[in-house]
Amino acid sequence: MSKPVSGSQTLLRGLDVLDAVAAGASDLPSLSAALGTTRSTTHRLAAALVERRFLTFVPREGYRLGPKLMELGFRAQATMAVAQVARPHLERLSETCEDTIHLGVLDGEWALYLDKIPGRRRVEISSRVGERQPVWSTGLGKALILDLGEARWRDFYRVGEARGAHPPRDLDTWLTRMRDYAERGIAFDHEENEPEVRCVAAPIRDASGAIVAGLSVSSTAQYMDAGRMEHLTGEVRATARTISRALGWSG
Repeated sequence: MSKPVSGSQTLLRGLDVLDAVAAGASDLPSLSAALGTTRSTTHRLAAALVERRFLTFVPREGYRLGPKLMELGFRAQATMAVAQVARPHLERLSETCEDTIHLGVLDGEWALYLDKIPGRRRVEISSRVGERQPVWSTGLGKALILDLGEARWRDFYRVGEARGAHPPRDLDTWLTRMRDYAERGIAFDHEENEPEVRCVAAPIRDASGAIVAGLSVSSTAQYMDAGRMEHLTGEVRATARTISRALGWSG
């Protein structure tokens, strides 16, 4: 008799169920045989996956892969496509501005960095590919939510703490800035996420016009005073629009 599963074992067994269904197992006996688990354990795992739409179950036909997997597949494919399409444009932007370039997407309530091109200046930006940062404090994060409206902005403002945020958090000031960013199609980080680090960011859109990613140019305050931030807005927006057009946007 198989032992009860819990924690990470449960997760791994659930993934094994998906693999078994993908390989052709469609009923409890065949799934139990593939996993080496009892029918009761297998049924609990399969039922949980059906509930979360990773599997579907049709009487007399059995289990099939569910729509949630298709949704995740499309999202993964879209994310990979954005990174591949954007890379040469980000490289060109890096050559002209010499600052650190980021590409990121919205991952739940966080900004997720997909790509980073280090700048040529003698400064270190501590971000890493695969890292998640608060949306409210990063220029990239703000660019990702420009279309969502004030109610959703307030939700994002409550999530996460920045590393040594400066100046102190103030919702009214932040919302005023967000309204301006939304109108201009650009977003700034005024040392809100990390002391002495500022950035200029813009949203990237797909064929439907929805924001699917964002890019940013980051440097230390020494190289990114208010005048230079304004100067960079045109180039950052232009690069974001070029990438958006490559993704099918026609706005």
